[in-house]
Amino acid sequence: MTRTVLVTGATAGFGEATARRFSKAGWNVIITGRRADRLDRLRQELGAERVHASVFDIRDAGAIDAALAALPVRFRGIDVLVNNAGLALGTAPAFEADLEQWRTMIDTNVTALATITYRLLPILIERKGAIINISSVAATYPYSGGNVYGATKAFVRQFSLGLRSDLHGKGVRVTSIEPGMAETEFTLVRTGGNEAASEKTYQGANPMTAEDIAEMLFWVADLPPHLNVNRLEIMPVSQSFAGFQIDREPG
Repeated sequence: MTRTVLVTGATAGFGEATARRFSKAGWNVIITGRRADRLDRLRQELGAERVHASVFDIRDAGAIDAALAALPVRFRGIDVLVNNAGLALGTAPAFEADLEQWRTMIDTNVTALATITYRLLPILIERKGAIINISSVAATYPYSGGNVYGATKAFVRQFSLGLRSDLHGKGVRVTSIEPGMAETEFTLVRTGGNEAASEKTYQGANPMTAEDIAEMLFWVADLPPHLNVNRLEIMPVSQSFAGFQIDREPG
């Protein structure tokens, strides 16, 4: 039986690589995102027979409902939900941050993720499926400028654990994937398209790739159904934990 995965935020980065990885393994793949041209190219590349593209803004609850209602019959039996859509905006400390950027991160990383998960819980329970949420090492390790972004990812981690508890006995697996530095469009988005900042972030760091993370996601999804990975924290070898900050008085 062919299994089906729904991947949010599949227009770039982890989501795009994840769609490719599952498609390569013969899964039916539902790809979602706002950029229709990118989704259409990916659908054509992977094969329209096995890939369905839904164009909508994940922050729009009505659009989520409409997209799910419009799924072709062969794509309705969703076995795995990959909650990948998310973003970081800004690097300023809290007292200099843009409140609208905070709201956008909360709406995308928290509210939208919870909404689509809620909508799909009945089918995931029916099919004893899996929910894989993309959190971040920022959920555990704070850093200057991480403020609301890190907080949203801490929500994702805790929400995953809460889902795992609530779904006890239902046969549904829930995993929080928590990557460290990976070279994608992440920094470009965070800095408003500053290519120099993005290049500086990754230069010489040998970061992880989107394909590395996609491989981990597929491994988790393809485990025997009696196994659950609760949390999976992944970093490149070049990255480790920062020291505490200390503000010293002069003299």
